[in-house]
Amino acid sequence: MREDEIDLAELIRSLWQQKLLIAGVALGVTLLAAAYAFLATPYYKVQSVVRPVDQGALDALNGTEIYELTPSDALARVAAALSSYENRLKYFRENQALFAPLAEPGRSLEQVFEEFNAQAFTMLQPDPKKAGGLKEYVGLSLVYPKGVDGVAVVNGMVMAAIRAEQQAVAEDLKALIANRLANLEQKIEAARANYNASKEAQIATLLEEDALQRAKLQDELEALRGELKMRRESRISELDEAIRIAQSLGITKPTTPSAMSDAQSRGQVVRTEVTSREIPLYFMGTEALQAERKALSERGSDDFVEPRIAEIKKELELLKHNRQVELLKQRQDEDLYLKDLALWREEAARLKGIKFDASGLQLVRVDQMALEPLSRVKPKRALVLVLGVVIGGILGLFVALLHNLLRRNEPGAAVPA
Repeated sequence: MREDEIDLAELIRSLWQQKLLIAGVALGVTLLAAAYAFLATPYYKVQSVVRPVDQGALDALNGTEIYELTPSDALARVAAALSSYENRLKYFRENQALFAPLAEPGRSLEQVFEEFNAQAFTMLQPDPKKAGGLKEYVGLSLVYPKGVDGVAVVNGMVMAAIRAEQQAVAEDLKALIANRLANLEQKIEAARANYNASKEAQIATLLEEDALQRAKLQDELEALRGELKMRRESRISELDEAIRIAQSLGITKPTTPSAMSDAQSRGQVVRTEVTSREIPLYFMGTEALQAERKALSERGSDDFVEPRIAEIKKELELLKHNRQVELLKQRQDEDLYLKDLALWREEAARLKGIKFDASGLQLVRVDQMALEPLSRVKPKRALVLVLGVVIGGILGLFVALLHNLLRRNEPGAAVPA
């Protein structure tokens, strides 16, 4: 047999001869494992689970008609708050006494919490790949060392997340109400501006129509006065001609052609031809004609001659005051004339009357509160001891084999035949 070949029987005999060494190594490793199992800081695990509420629990919020939230949406909001690092850090800063056992020399509590948050917290959610499971839920799991009140931490974080979302919903509702009220106020202001513009346009239209009518009446009045003046001047010209004729005929008093014929034919036979033609003006006589001419010349106005002028003056006087324009300008509460104003004010009053207590809003149902654990999650003593025995035995065998190999390679060592 070659020197480098291993005799199995010899190997077994050699290991048996070193049984105390193997047992010693195995015992040492087992003792180390036992020391770790019983002396290492124990870790515990707690968890809290929340589920969606019934739809009726959100009726008070949805009844405002400006905010709609389903149970699934409410659960999702709480889940987001639970997983938010900002919310966890805020809870840590407000409850540092709960995390005091985590303090380490040379490290701030914030640094310790940074590591603790990354390693200790786990979000619990149903597996979307598994169909036919239970209703949706959200949970928070925490693995923590002895000395930390994990139950208080988990329950406190869950309640803090719920309160934070309640406050967020209240702020969202408040913002929506403020936005709706601002929108209504903008509508009212726009309606007021539109009404004022419409009223000013209506007043301008009425005044323009009055101005146009006044201008037409003034034109008509001037035309009538011009016509009357021309007629008066024409009459004066006729009177001047008639006066000259009457003076030449010696007619001073009003007379007629037949009367003149009688006067001229006394003692004579005069034939007078009767016609239907108008008696010439000069037969009025110079006295009457001159009196009429004087009256026409001294006349200051011809307005009384034409009845239409009196009507025009009456219409012009009426146009000095447009009662519709005056009423439009004298309106006091102009909001009464705004279209849809009553509906907008009713909506604004309803929004202002919304009194919502967010503290009583049930966003989720706490299905499982965190409870004090009955056993640790690590170290698992039985498993550590078993592993210590197994690893110790393997290590003892390895040491024995190594010792046997070194002994065979020593000078003068006997080589099995």
